[in-house]
Amino acid sequence: MGEILVLVDHADGVVRKTAMELLTIARRLGEPAAVFVGTGYERAKDTLAAYGAQKVYLLEQPELTEYLVAPQADALAQLAERAQPAAILLTSNSDGKEIAGRLAIKLGSGLVTDAVDVVAGDDGAPVATQSVFAGNYSVQAKVTHGTPIITVKPNAATPEPAAAQPVEEKVGVTISEAAKGARVVERAPRTQTGRPDLTEAAVVVSGGRGVGSAENFTVVEGLADALGGAVGASRAAVDSGWYPHAYQVGQTGKTVSPQLYVAAGISGAIQHRAGMQTSRTIVVVNKDPEAPIFEMADFGVVGDLHKVLPQATEEITRRKG
Repeated sequence: MGEILVLVDHADGVVRKTAMELLTIARRLGEPAAVFVGTGYERAKDTLAAYGAQKVYLLEQPELTEYLVAPQADALAQLAERAQPAAILLTSNSDGKEIAGRLAIKLGSGLVTDAVDVVAGDDGAPVATQSVFAGNYSVQAKVTHGTPIITVKPNAATPEPAAAQPVEEKVGVTISEAAKGARVVERAPRTQTGRPDLTEAAVVVSGGRGVGSAENFTVVEGLADALGGAVGASRAAVDSGWYPHAYQVGQTGKTVSPQLYVAAGISGAIQHRAGMQTSRTIVVVNKDPEAPIFEMADFGVVGDLHKVLPQATEEITRRKG
């Protein structure tokens, strides 16, 4: 089996759950080889070893993180030419998809984005599953030319530990001048809410127009906190100024794929459905029994969210206590 390159998503060495998921998937396809870009490897090494990385390529040149994602695409292309991997896996977020697109052009390879599962086909090559047309169909896609490059949605796999002793190799790369067109001049830490990142959370509770006001979002936040989840919002709620755009779920917001998605006061317009259609279990709370979102619900409650959510929060808290 060949190497499966996994671009590690991390914050100063703190490995995100998505990287653990990709390493888990990589073990199905071949020998996982983590690609660590930037600083903080000492904080990351134990996690990468715990989740099965057989090898770690260290790319520590400052230029790789001083600019936007273009240098990372350069670096991955040079590493791929050298290592000849069987596939390359990246997280399906904004950075991951841009790197993947640039990389596919540089390598002349096929690209599959937003996979919700990846397995080895009969011939050993990766076969990706995608959810398309607002979740109405699942399709399987396979790269037929070059090195398969696949971006995988968060929560597509459950991280499974598999202790390994990775071989570490420092890699030097050449960054083109064209990749240095946009320099990062400042970084500021995101305000901490105590909740998981929206795109990585296993549980998301979202509120829509039915919430009624910014103040009423406390009932959505309360249920999310009881479940240890993240808070989301529909475009209608964001456009009304009730919740920040950074938490918008939908075609023009964030795409989420949690184990549990609770939609409260959301009608289910196609724009919103496009951002949460691959959620494993969908629970809907809406006082309108004709709301389109009930069509995709696994469980539905026809009722006033201002009564249902606090009751659910109270019961969950009681059972946890």
